[in-house]
Amino acid sequence: MTKIKDSVVLITGASSGIGEALTYQLAEQGAKLIIAARRHSELERVKSNCTNQDDVKILTIDLADSFAIPQKAKEAETFWGHLDMVIHCGGISQRDKVVNTKMEVDRKIMEVNYFGTIALTKATLPGMIERKSGHQVVITSATGIVSTPLRSSYAASKHALHGFYDALRAEVHDEHIKVSIILPGFVKTNISLNALTGDGKAQNKMDDAQDNGISAEVCASKIITAITKNKEEVYIGGLKEVAGIYIKRLFPGLFSKIVRKAAVT
Repeated sequence: MTKIKDSVVLITGASSGIGEALTYQLAEQGAKLIIAARRHSELERVKSNCTNQDDVKILTIDLADSFAIPQKAKEAETFWGHLDMVIHCGGISQRDKVVNTKMEVDRKIMEVNYFGTIALTKATLPGMIERKSGHQVVITSATGIVSTPLRSSYAASKHALHGFYDALRAEVHDEHIKVSIILPGFVKTNISLNALTGDGKAQNKMDDAQDNGISAEVCASKIITAITKNKEEVYIGGLKEVAGIYIKRLFPGLFSKIVRKAAVT
């Protein structure tokens, strides 16, 4: 079992959505938190809502700037001298067809979701290896297995994370470092509002599927349970998303027919 109380946890994407919900619940359970995102003012807001603000530190970080991330990781480690866990929540989504999506949008999504995330893992991993202890938790998506229309680059970035963290798990097993991949389905957050369209602009629309998803609070609670139980891969969401993962794996031809007609916005 992974201990939460007094563990030093770095959370990216902590200014909203699942990351914000995780912050509040981990704070209540006695974790020492480093909350990270681009918007310092939003991180201040989140910190002000936490039960013990003395145990919450703020780190401004831009996952699109992977070259700056090693220094940010060093800064994070100075707060309490080490990191017990990194929870990778930061990311952006997409809502457009392949034919309409500019390459710079594809690159931005990969830079934030994939390169920024693995850069932070690479920067925080040496300290964990030295201590022979640590936990890397990556929040991917059901689209990391189930690709749907209008999310080609988003799905590609999540598939890439699965490949990376599955390999990492095997490499660091003997170093007593755990790796968890969390796959949420539809969660009611602002991710669809901020999703990039083909020209790089925000969609500024809440998808019906997103609006009817589980709450960020319920998702966060399930994530923490998975972390404490050292789960390697966990599916979180409604019946439709979870069933889709199994249909894709067991009956790929059937899934191909279903996904062509699925309501994904």
